[in-house]
Amino acid sequence: MLDDARGIAGIPFKINSGFRSESQNQYCGGVSNSSHLFGYAADIHCTDSRSRYIIIDALTQAGFNRFGIGNSFIHVDNDPDKNPRVSWVY
Repeated sequence: MLDDARGIAGIPFKINSGFRSESQNQYCGGVSNSSHLFGYAADIHCTDSRSRYIIIDALTQAGFNRFGIGNSFIHVDNDPDKNPRVSWVY
């Protein structure tokens, strides 16, 4: 899905974080039920508004519907055990 989204966006996706071990998750301050622990999440580097829009639009077209927006990244996941169609800010 990420590769599909990257193709739709037409810009590179720099993945800051994908699958994490429990120790990696603790080190970076991830929550105990992080979707990264199960391979459902990725954090994509992004620092400007235009790229943020392009990336989120492409991720949506590719089928993602869970987004967390930080100053320098976009968290995206498709965790089947969490509520769909949500967004939040860090």
